[in-house]
Amino acid sequence: MDKRYNELPLSQQLALRKQAVDDVLANPSWSLPEVIRHLKTTMRLTAAEFSTLAGVSIKTLQNLERGDSPGNVQSVNRVLGVLGLRLGVVRDAQDTEDSGA
Repeated sequence: MDKRYNELPLSQQLALRKQAVDDVLANPSWSLPEVIRHLKTTMRLTAAEFSTLAGVSIKTLQNLERGDSPGNVQSVNRVLGVLGLRLGVVRDAQDTEDSGA
């Protein structure tokens, strides 16, 4: 946990993780850097802690968070996988309306 915060009991840590996932799912318009920043701050993790949990280098995480690199599917899935999420492809609702479907 980020040293700026007091240690939390496991139940509160799990509640923060659930809140982070709910927030991401409720905001599909967020960019990848916004998602990463939100997950990291909501779960009270440093970049080093988050990158260790995700199994990516701190440089990769920082590049994704700053938007310097779009990353690859594997690294993005590792970052999202910390909370049981993964990158997916969905049909854009606007495209569906335009096609008359």
